[in-house]
Amino acid sequence: MYHLPFPVRDANASAGGKDLGDLPEWDLSDLYISEDAPELKRDLDWLESACASFAADYEGKLADLDAAGLLDCVQRNERINTIAGRLMSFAGLRYYQQTTDAGRAKFLSDCQEKITNYTTPLVFFTLELNRIDEEALQARFAQDPELARYEPVFRRIRAMKPYQLSDELERFLHDLGTVGDAWEKLFDETIAGLTFTVDGEDLGIESTLTLLTEQDRAKREAAARELARVFGENVRTFARIHNTQSKEKEIIDRWRGMPSAQMGRHLSNDVEPEVVEALREAVVAAYPKLSHRYYELKRKWLGLDKLQVWDRNAPLPMEDSRIVNWDEAEATVMEAYESFDPRMGELAKPFFGKGWIDAGVKPGKAPGAFAHPTVTEVHPYILLNYLGKPRDVMTLAHELGHGVHQVLAADQGEMLSSTPLTLAETASVFGEMLTFRKMLDKAETQEQRKVLLAGKVEDMINTVVRQIAFYDFECKLHDARRGGELTPDDINALWMSVQGESLGPAFEFMEGYETFWAYIPHFVHSPFYVYAYAFGDGLVNALYSVYADGAEGFEDKYFDMLKAGGSKHHKELLAPFGLDASDPAFWGKGLSMISDLIDELEAMEG
Repeated sequence: MYHLPFPVRDANASAGGKDLGDLPEWDLSDLYISEDAPELKRDLDWLESACASFAADYEGKLADLDAAGLLDCVQRNERINTIAGRLMSFAGLRYYQQTTDAGRAKFLSDCQEKITNYTTPLVFFTLELNRIDEEALQARFAQDPELARYEPVFRRIRAMKPYQLSDELERFLHDLGTVGDAWEKLFDETIAGLTFTVDGEDLGIESTLTLLTEQDRAKREAAARELARVFGENVRTFARIHNTQSKEKEIIDRWRGMPSAQMGRHLSNDVEPEVVEALREAVVAAYPKLSHRYYELKRKWLGLDKLQVWDRNAPLPMEDSRIVNWDEAEATVMEAYESFDPRMGELAKPFFGKGWIDAGVKPGKAPGAFAHPTVTEVHPYILLNYLGKPRDVMTLAHELGHGVHQVLAADQGEMLSSTPLTLAETASVFGEMLTFRKMLDKAETQEQRKVLLAGKVEDMINTVVRQIAFYDFECKLHDARRGGELTPDDINALWMSVQGESLGPAFEFMEGYETFWAYIPHFVHSPFYVYAYAFGDGLVNALYSVYADGAEGFEDKYFDMLKAGGSKHHKELLAPFGLDASDPAFWGKGLSMISDLIDELEAMEG
């Protein structure tokens, strides 16, 4: 199934909206000029015949191929993936620019259906690969170094071997994928079409979430209550989407014999379940010394008896609410990247001048932010909803990190470039950390330093604590759905069961907050995605401490890690830095960096 890119960042929101300068827009012509471009039709026609001839040449014959024959087969499959990926990237990116446009939605659906139909005959490929005897496969690798390069791809495909169904059922599930995707589109279009009225002004979801970071508390409260009202009015639709998606997943998992709802995500992330569980346990155990402690500080700064949900991302009272225009944001991030290593600046530069970023907030545009790698022979595209707050600068630094990573990994080719989600967040979070440290160095007063430190701690809590709470919510949701249909109230109760635990006693929860699960795209687009954020943050904190300690040759090792893409396991990638994610103490290291920043904030109070 070829899935479209999706907004992967939980938009905790930004703010502003005026005098932002000249915001860049995408130029998608590096993919195709338009939806009726002759090149697009040519590629669709090529794909149809290439899939048919691939099936005719190889179906039932994979086990008999020698090393050279298997290499040819793998490379032909890779070329098919590249063309299909190019088509879907173009259709998906156009759609996300304006999800409410019926023509774009139709074009995307039509592309998806065609590509699914064309690629159905290819389902045999992974099934037959998994039937090749391990010894015979290793012998072929030994005979051909170029084939051996693809060994990590084979290893990941073969990890699915215990959960493989019959050829006929696998083809059926492949075809059925477009139906599941229809629920994702319903979610996207419903979210993009929502209207929120705050102080007499009609706003979309992105601009309304943005108000939650306003200095004016009454405005934050009005936005939160309006979000609750609109989510409440639409909660039955969102509950139906979640019920259907989780039931579909439960059926497929049951047929495959998956031991848990999360197992499919762990397999695609190339990470062991016990490593994720160690991360989860470390974060949950750290709630009191992280989020609970920080929000108690924030409660005092804001002079409140209790924090309300609209205070979670509130600016501090002494915070400067000036707008950061686009040119300044670009200069800040570029300086941070170039200071780390001039090569990083060179890789980031084209994003700004060549139409690789779509930055402005527009009606119908997908909320949040993402970096989509497209295909290795083109380049990534970044979507932002830039509104000029310091947090938006951090989001730019984050997505640009993804972009740099994707450019560096492209040399691995289509099948080896794609990094598992757990490691895909490494360069993005590292880019944020570089930008934060650069801004901290430039702080002129204690007050400025405090605001920056508090902002970074909040971002880390949003990335680690909030995402693990999201993960726990999903685990509970999928588990509960196995017992039957869930009412909106059932889902609301599951959401609230993780919120108090993760945010701590400083908070009170307004009526209506129980529906705030409804707008998170990850739950619908990519179940259990969210722990990758916490994984990435913990990993980067540990990585950054190695860098800060002045480890020799760190920059070269860092670039080598990014260039590896998906060609190495996390153990192999982290070994040059003396780090190991399967060591229980590893996560403690990453979390202690957040704790140390909170220590510094507490010391400022003394």
